[in-house]
Amino acid sequence: MNAPTTPVSVVVAGGGTAGHIEPALAVADALRALDADVRITALGTERGLETTLVPARGYRLELIPPVPLPRRPTLDLLRLPARVVRSVRRTRAVLAEVDADVLVGFGGYVALPAYLAARRGLRRRAVPIVVHEANASAGIANKVGARFATRVLAAVAGSGVKAKGHDDAEIIGIPVRPTITGLNRAATRADAREHFGLPHDGPVLLVFGGSQGARSLNEAVSGAAAELAAAGISVLHAHGPKNTVDVATTDPAAPYIAVPYLSRMDLAYAAADLAVCRSGAMTVAEVSATGLPAVYVPLPHGNGEQELNARPVVDAGGGILVADSALDASYVASDIVDLVTDTERLARMSIAASSAGHRDAATAVARIVLDVASSRRHEASQT
Repeated sequence: MNAPTTPVSVVVAGGGTAGHIEPALAVADALRALDADVRITALGTERGLETTLVPARGYRLELIPPVPLPRRPTLDLLRLPARVVRSVRRTRAVLAEVDADVLVGFGGYVALPAYLAARRGLRRRAVPIVVHEANASAGIANKVGARFATRVLAAVAGSGVKAKGHDDAEIIGIPVRPTITGLNRAATRADAREHFGLPHDGPVLLVFGGSQGARSLNEAVSGAAAELAAAGISVLHAHGPKNTVDVATTDPAAPYIAVPYLSRMDLAYAAADLAVCRSGAMTVAEVSATGLPAVYVPLPHGNGEQELNARPVVDAGGGILVADSALDASYVASDIVDLVTDTERLARMSIAASSAGHRDAATAVARIVLDVASSRRHEASQT
């Protein structure tokens, strides 16, 4: 009789921002759905959102020293080698402790040391790596990790992340949690609106700028509060924990509900008819997966990746792009009021948004991860 096989051990590295953490947790959920016995460990840092999000989803979190990559020559660049060594050493200890079968990296501060630690291996045997790049333009950590990864996955073509031998990454979409991919907005609409204290009838505009909010979105939409209310449009606005929104008056028939943070984004998507938001990779993936039409306002700085993230959905007709400099109270009071009250156009945009999403990406990544882990175990049994 064969001895019982120990559960597969998967380590996910995606700490720092919600854009890195949420895909990692979506894959973790999909792994558990495929194999209830799988052991999952998440890597993170003490200052990332993962300290809250990972335990709340029921997963083990191990903290390692962060390795932020300086964008300009500074004193931090001189400290980088020592930080990398310290973080790699701690990560190797975690990989050994959990007897990792595979590492799945999603970029961010913890990904680079995790890739280096897995490559050097534990007990003289490397841990296979699966890299997933969610953004339209890959970061440094994933570009490095892809060089020695077993599988390299990406959300869209042209991200710049290459597999061994300079092969293109496998295009698989962005893993999205099942509460989002399985959301029926129409069926959940009434309960969702009741949850937030929104009217059962009439259009609802959802506004959010990521986990920290966005000042330009906050000022533009709150500045048009009177015009929105006059048009019978209710607003659900997540302004960010460090920001505030000043709305002088609110109409009970079309209230303006401002909150620091939305912990139930699934219900927020179900309650809304249109979203005004940034276009981070995870935001675009979630919004399009639910079929919610959106006005995407890319960050005005950086390498332009936020516009690239939204482009496939916009080209399909599921959203529109508006420059940060063009979004002001006047634009909201005219163009956005016209759009959110045009039910026929919103219906067409909803269908287009749904067609542009990848609802099964989390399961697809999870199957690849389990295949890689199985191959490693098979190879180990032959030695």
